[in-house]
Amino acid sequence: MIIVVIAGGSGTRLWPISTPAYPKHLLKVGNDSRSMLQNTYYRASKLSKKIYVVSEINQLPHIQEQLPGLNEDHLIIEPARRGTAHCIIAALARIKSREDASEPIVFMAADHYIRDTKGFVQTFTIAAETATVNNQITLVGIKPDYAATGFGYIKKGALSSEHTVVYNVECFEEKPAYDDAQAYLESGEYLWNASYFVGSLNVFESEMAGNAPELYTSYQQLLTADDFSATYQSFGNESIDYALIEKVPHLQVVPAAFDWVDLGSFADFSKAIGGDIEGNYIHGPNIELFDVSNSLVQNYEDKQIAIIGIDNCVVINTPHGLLVTRKDLSQKVGLISRKPQ
Repeated sequence: MIIVVIAGGSGTRLWPISTPAYPKHLLKVGNDSRSMLQNTYYRASKLSKKIYVVSEINQLPHIQEQLPGLNEDHLIIEPARRGTAHCIIAALARIKSREDASEPIVFMAADHYIRDTKGFVQTFTIAAETATVNNQITLVGIKPDYAATGFGYIKKGALSSEHTVVYNVECFEEKPAYDDAQAYLESGEYLWNASYFVGSLNVFESEMAGNAPELYTSYQQLLTADDFSATYQSFGNESIDYALIEKVPHLQVVPAAFDWVDLGSFADFSKAIGGDIEGNYIHGPNIELFDVSNSLVQNYEDKQIAIIGIDNCVVINTPHGLLVTRKDLSQKVGLISRKPQ
């Protein structure tokens, strides 16, 4: 098995603790001693020793600092962000010259918060076996536990004849309205699309050639490029879901047997780290709270912060900026216009 960890991101949704130069996968969650990237790499190491990491050039020093044991040949640098479609073909182009083309490749994001390593290994082992046996791309989907409108959904079809926990993919649904998301949740027929993909190099090449010819052309250009950087920067910004996965007619999906949080907002962040008896999580010096509940407060400067009489709020103070928001509106942080850091 080959693992590709996608460690990109624009650092907008958890601003100001996350920035374009230091996005959320580089952060530690709560009192964890490792960053999300380091935890992802640790989980990946339980599946395989063949681990590649793809990241944008501005993040290179941080990646090298956090993963000092990563082989230089297994670090794939994007000269600029061009979306997950081109990030993945860059990885495939590197793997083609180094690995067995029939070996399953697992693509996973670096910024997912997961605690159950045993369930993680079990799930991806099944997905890799399924992808190999059926010579198809296999997905891993997340069983929804609330009516999320910020995720795409995968509708499960019939059970695969080869395995009792593998389903055929019936269709994909885009980020739904709340009523639709509630219906998906109640039906039990849908999974969140976490953008986990498993398949061999041979299969990815075949599916691109047959279903995504423009992406396949870009892939061929990378394979023959004299100037990788210039060629890569000539591409547009495109998601692998739109460019390829949703065009493939025959896919299978394995429901995840592990806990999962996307950390797409400070509400998710707060859910992952928990709080004290009043529901508050406090990090940093010189913080005083009076009649505060269910709130997330972090201070990364020496200035004193006093907060009185609030509930369900997020207060984050860093040298990059100050954020104050209701927790239930924190998904809007990514819409903020901000000066480059």
